[in-house]
Amino acid sequence: MRLTESSSDAPGKPSTPGAQDPWGTLPPPGAREAAGVVADVLLPVLAGGVIVRRPRAMALVERTGWDRRGVDRMRALRERYGPGPLPLTVRGRSYAMVLDPQDARRVLRETPEPFSPATWEKRSALAQFQPHGVLISGGQERTRRREFVEEVLETPKPLHDIASRLTGVVREEAALLLEGAERSGQLRWEEFDAAWWRIVRRVVLGDAARDDTTLTAQLGALRSAANWSLASPRRRRLRSAFLARVRSYAARPEPGSLAERVARTPAPAGTDRAGQIPHWLFAYDAAGMATVRALAVLATHPEPAEQARREATAGQPDTPRELPFLRGCALESVRLWPTTPLILRESTAQTSWEGGTLPAGTVFALYTPYLHRAEPAAPYGDSFAPRQWTEETGQEARANPALVPFSSGPAGCPGENLVLFTVSTLLAALVEGHQYTLASHPQLRPSAPIPATLDHFALAFRVNPL
Repeated sequence: MRLTESSSDAPGKPSTPGAQDPWGTLPPPGAREAAGVVADVLLPVLAGGVIVRRPRAMALVERTGWDRRGVDRMRALRERYGPGPLPLTVRGRSYAMVLDPQDARRVLRETPEPFSPATWEKRSALAQFQPHGVLISGGQERTRRREFVEEVLETPKPLHDIASRLTGVVREEAALLLEGAERSGQLRWEEFDAAWWRIVRRVVLGDAARDDTTLTAQLGALRSAANWSLASPRRRRLRSAFLARVRSYAARPEPGSLAERVARTPAPAGTDRAGQIPHWLFAYDAAGMATVRALAVLATHPEPAEQARREATAGQPDTPRELPFLRGCALESVRLWPTTPLILRESTAQTSWEGGTLPAGTVFALYTPYLHRAEPAAPYGDSFAPRQWTEETGQEARANPALVPFSSGPAGCPGENLVLFTVSTLLAALVEGHQYTLASHPQLRPSAPIPATLDHFALAFRVNPL
């Protein structure tokens, strides 16, 4: 990336607001420090894959500790410049790095006005496979689509109406996955990922989609194109084929699937009901990463693993349950390794901050690895602390504005409860009767800081029935 910055390496000084000063009185950092933000914060995010993760790049980021450098870089900037936001320009685009948790809370709460989630970057990427998705919609169109999505996903409810069928699907696929793991003695990411997508397709589209790997491959190809969306053309034929496939399931919905809820939930014209489904498939992919990472931490932390097993075996296995500790494990997985490393909001008007103003069109960037790990997230930082998400601690993490595993505010993930229910139910099925030993690198240890990157593609476990 090419930077356009002040040539000074010293901290920027407040300037006089005016037509020649695009930042008002909020000073940018020096050129060297701005280049450091690009190198240590933005580049690893882009290299790893913004829309779909790249295996080789993830291995590189883990091996080099690149994410840790990003967290340290942001901590140093806050110490030098104060709580921010910190403006910088990348390829002519105005950004502001959000350094303070209270500022992060403000940006997320004041969405979509004046902080719109439909940034140019996001529209360019997500239009590859969900051109009518809520996240890249605006105005009344966004309002109508968001209301529809929240009704289908039953956003406030810990247990969705499809919870009974979902539990059955998860346990069926988990049993098949574990049968294979017992035969081979190990569980690798590839086997887990295949089982996860069978669950997702059945839950979202119905049993008829269980083995429709073509649909998943089409989505993967479109997401790969979305990684390069600013430089690559639209793959319109592929997108049309993928969306037609999705709509074919929505046109003959199976009972107990989300597709059925889509079909029978009324919505105003222009909502594109079936057009919201691609985003749920996209989001569920990130949930799979969080699940296998949570399993990796449980495999290496005996005390939490024992508590997880007690919770998993405490009730009727086929009965839907909230499983608060296992939900906490899922949330901790996303806290430690955010599946959305950068949350972006674009201002629709000039905004005022302590020390100055920022103009309309500024893209506010919340770098979640920093917010989740550095001083703003104290006291847990690099530790595995699932209890901070449970009622026994008063859900202290929920009150911490630095912790946003599912984003927050009016544009927060409407499927958070459904995803957490799916993940916790699968984790319960995996740990209730089996013990896991992490057989891959790096080795996680309760006595050592948890690494800033965990390459899920490389995860492998030794599996032993209890």
